[in-house]
Amino acid sequence: MTDVISGVLDVTSYKGSVVTMHGGTAILDFSNIGLVSPARSFPGFPSTATENIRLAPRGARRVTLSPGDLVSITDNNGNVAIAAFDARGGSALAALGLVGDKEIGLHDFDSAEMWGWSAGKGRELTALDAARIDAVEPVILKSDTDCTVWFISPLSQQDVVAGGKVSDVIISVKRAMGVTHLPEPLGEVRDEFTIDRGTAQAYRLAKGEILQIIDVEGQQCSDFMAFRADALNHGDEIMIDSTATRSMVRQAYPAPGLMDKFFDRDMRPMLQVLQDTCGRHDTFGLACTARGYEDRGFPGHVNCSDNISRAMSPHGVTSRPAWPAINFFWNTWVDPHTHQILTEESHSRPGDYVAMQAMSDLVCVSTACPDDVDPINGWNPTDVHVRIYRPDAPIRRAVAYRVKEDTTMSISHESAFYPRTSALTQHFAAARDIWTPVSFPSTGTLGEYWACRENVTVQDMSGLRKYDIVGPDAEKLLQRLMTRNVTRLAHWRATYALMCDETGAVVDDGTLFRLGSDLFRWCCGSEESARRIEDIAKAEGLQVRMNDMSDALVNLALQGPKSRDLLSELIFTQAHVPTLDQTKWFGVTIARLHDRDGAPFMLSRTGYTGELGYELFCAPSDALRIWDAVMETGAAHGIAPMGNAALDIIRVEAGLAAAGAEFAPGHDAFEAGLGFAIDLTKSDFIGKTALVRNASQPRRLLKGLLFEGDDVPLHGAAVYAGERQIGQVTSATRSPMLERGIAMARLAVEHAANDTTLEVGMMDGRMKRLPARVTDIPFVDPRRERARA
Repeated sequence: MTDVISGVLDVTSYKGSVVTMHGGTAILDFSNIGLVSPARSFPGFPSTATENIRLAPRGARRVTLSPGDLVSITDNNGNVAIAAFDARGGSALAALGLVGDKEIGLHDFDSAEMWGWSAGKGRELTALDAARIDAVEPVILKSDTDCTVWFISPLSQQDVVAGGKVSDVIISVKRAMGVTHLPEPLGEVRDEFTIDRGTAQAYRLAKGEILQIIDVEGQQCSDFMAFRADALNHGDEIMIDSTATRSMVRQAYPAPGLMDKFFDRDMRPMLQVLQDTCGRHDTFGLACTARGYEDRGFPGHVNCSDNISRAMSPHGVTSRPAWPAINFFWNTWVDPHTHQILTEESHSRPGDYVAMQAMSDLVCVSTACPDDVDPINGWNPTDVHVRIYRPDAPIRRAVAYRVKEDTTMSISHESAFYPRTSALTQHFAAARDIWTPVSFPSTGTLGEYWACRENVTVQDMSGLRKYDIVGPDAEKLLQRLMTRNVTRLAHWRATYALMCDETGAVVDDGTLFRLGSDLFRWCCGSEESARRIEDIAKAEGLQVRMNDMSDALVNLALQGPKSRDLLSELIFTQAHVPTLDQTKWFGVTIARLHDRDGAPFMLSRTGYTGELGYELFCAPSDALRIWDAVMETGAAHGIAPMGNAALDIIRVEAGLAAAGAEFAPGHDAFEAGLGFAIDLTKSDFIGKTALVRNASQPRRLLKGLLFEGDDVPLHGAAVYAGERQIGQVTSATRSPMLERGIAMARLAVEHAANDTTLEVGMMDGRMKRLPARVTDIPFVDPRRERARA
């Protein structure tokens, strides 16, 4: 019988061995080692870290469990259901000690991912036999067998949009000791094998097949090379060429997207990256060599170059003392001061991988690097696993996204609006964990810009983070955290606000909505907001709950002078909420599409363009209906979809700050140009003491620079007064409206007066200078009259 337990878990001891090799000889043997809550888990030992997963309202999250794995579930409202499946597709609830007591329809939650997973395994789901968990206090389940578990939060769309009645679920997974967890296959596997530490293996790929190279235990480098099979048959060694690849893609590291291929010497593509969960590799280095170890005092050490030569010898490939390779998971960088190549421990974690698709028939070789004298493998070489998938495997392009280092990796996924946006463009970039459009070729970035300035645009902004803060102490908590006076924020109103740390630096910025006396919705750019909210609430013992609505609410930005006209033909509001006309600048309401039975959504008069505009927040299941209605009605108003590239031009013209640009660690909110969002007259808030001190004697100011021509400096370019650097560019673009280059820059106060002539350095700041004149920001519509219209 499976255990269902609660309380503190004991950490069991692990007995095993870790072996590293010099010249093929085992010299280290750790056995019978007891691990008791280690501060850091080295890759050679099974990790005892806990994977933390947040289940959003109406969400569904999948976890693969092995015997002995423990799952802890915390849900404030008792609103989580569990469905479990064995390898044959039958119910595996009994393996968790549960009994199915609730039937859940696929319309009760956002089931698209689960439906796709089931369809990929040849099963069709219409309803689920699930177990309901009332987890006001933590409940811990232990798995008896291998199974796939889905955690589900069934709710209505209206409850999600209105907020307050729901909560997210915290799921923690603690893996059994001594068990290796490979990621679940991405599709139908044609072949798979493990490359033992310190060895290499050659294998063939047919055109269209997909290769997955998996770091089994984390922090393990794997060198890779591929040869054209047809050329090898004629005695010609045509392989991946690092110089051609770098010249073609103009990118240092492999990543999915349009700039993601590896080329041969004739500039023909050989492989395309589909998925990368690590994001840190050295694309153009050598595999480790015998000479490299000899020069450091380790003659005879096993090395990847010799291993590659031996593995490729049966294929007629001439041996080499040093092989060029793609060094997957090798963490290298160039020191900005010495310009030397440096290395440290790998960023890869257990189960990280790279997936690539063969663009012709190939002969490949992979290694499991034996280096145990450098940090690149955490001083402890481990195994590498390889899977080969058939060409029709449904593997989408994706990168990994982690909210924090101890959270479970999520793969970037398509927004609920993707079926419509993907019909209009294939140019996407990852915004946190969601693919969002960069531009639309039928209109072009410049056309999208002018559509927003003159007509109306629609943009998928679903990558924003959304958090509901609920409870009797919600206002008190937010008053401590926010730079605005939250006590003055009325029901159905919003405000732009900052969250600062103790030094006055901006942790995050966003829009705070008040949807009720004890209910707020914070829409922001970073998960750091959530950590601050939870930490302060816990530290001060406040009665408040935070619900992560980021996946439960997708959103569109409807921006431009005709946005109100478009919406007036679309929305219906009940008598107890503001109408469209009553929703003034930074107002908010709850609306429906067309009539009282239409799809519900939250509507706010906000945006990131400086134009008249609105934002619509809805459940993913209603996304396509709302998109279609907006586009159909907007046709008469000249609507155009807009991507991130056009938005960046408009937000710089509007003088709107961005994280990592205008505000960054080491610079307070005043230096970020965000003093207008700080109320120093309110009661104490985090960061106020530092901001009061800095406000009286600022050292730097955020100002605008107007250039004489169309040249646009890079982010971070130095600003000079004569030979002295006195500032730095934070954001820059060419303004279509002003017909010249513009930039926001952080300048020393001594040189920040309007009409001061400065220069921005290009080509190392010396070879080329761009003359610029200091001005106020925003560059366009300084009084925000367009947004207030």
